[in-house]
Amino acid sequence: MATQSFVERHGPRGPLSGVRVLDLSAYIAGPYGCALLADQGAEVIKIEPPAGDNLRKYPSTLEAESRAFVGVNRSKLGVVLDLKDPADQAALLDLVREADVLVHNFRPGVPERLGIGHAQLQAVNPRLIYCNVTGYGETGPLKQKAGYDQVLQTMTGMCALQGKRGEPPEILYGSVVDYYAASLVAAGVASALYEREKSGQGQFVGVSLLRAAMAMQSARLVWAEGEPRDVGRDMRSGGITGIHPTREGHIYISANTPHFWQALCEKIGLPELARDERYDSVRKRARHHADIVPRLHAALAARSALEWEELFGEEVPCAAARTVEDMFDHPQVLAEDLVTRFEHPTLGSYRGFTRPVAYGRTPGPEPFAAPTLGQHNVRVRARTR
Repeated sequence: MATQSFVERHGPRGPLSGVRVLDLSAYIAGPYGCALLADQGAEVIKIEPPAGDNLRKYPSTLEAESRAFVGVNRSKLGVVLDLKDPADQAALLDLVREADVLVHNFRPGVPERLGIGHAQLQAVNPRLIYCNVTGYGETGPLKQKAGYDQVLQTMTGMCALQGKRGEPPEILYGSVVDYYAASLVAAGVASALYEREKSGQGQFVGVSLLRAAMAMQSARLVWAEGEPRDVGRDMRSGGITGIHPTREGHIYISANTPHFWQALCEKIGLPELARDERYDSVRKRARHHADIVPRLHAALAARSALEWEELFGEEVPCAAARTVEDMFDHPQVLAEDLVTRFEHPTLGSYRGFTRPVAYGRTPGPEPFAAPTLGQHNVRVRARTR
């Protein structure tokens, strides 16, 4: 484990306190995976090229920084190194010698040319956990192809199943594959660190957007022998469970179990639907959705989405459709301390998400804002040759 920290973090220890992570990755998957490690107490040093992480250049209504960059790079020290410069390469190797984890998202072959391939760094630090985030993996015909979230969504069938049958595929906006890949980075690195405590040895950890996109669809990726190619993989319950219009706004309703189906029918004033044998299972309701949904919509038109949400309470799983802005002050979000205030050198004060996992004994130190480009150069470089 790393011993002398480059920065003092305030608050209690986290489960990964004492671990040092070198984050050479860009965009979302690798960087947010490292942010999740920082949430758990790890010291994360974000190492960027002189031009910076490309995410810094993404469109943003913030004048000084990219909202996307700030959102996925909390609690990191910022350092600039030009890995094509021998002096900066040497500085990185000095950091590697004292590091526990290194994460990057270079395509296969690039790390070796830069002198930071797995075998090369393993010789420098045999205990290093070396995590490579790729688009398609380390082998195969697509290994050199650049991979992006929505490219992998489209490739793996997510978009086809998101759209309605017979209509064009639809993208899931919000970088869902990137963020799930980030979770796999954090989980993979943490388990490799646990194994290292027993073996004393580091190892390679491979995460790809392809793996993430496939893993997200594990419930769909089951193809029994003898089934036709065009087998039904849609799990949307025929439109009963889903987003519905109300007098004002929209509401999502889940009514898959007998209990919730009965509660829904009673709350909307149609108890006879719950007693109808034609609709007494999820599969039957899916077959008869064309009969049920119009009656459901007519009933929901009597109230607003927020009124229905209150009326359904805990008896019918539901949520009124809100904006992201609504989440900053939602009572449940505030109760769970999911949003905190950050102080940034150029943005000033802002509120943002923090700590997705709750730990009872080692909750972790307080988060801090994403770094400006090279913000901690002097502090970190002073300890390299």
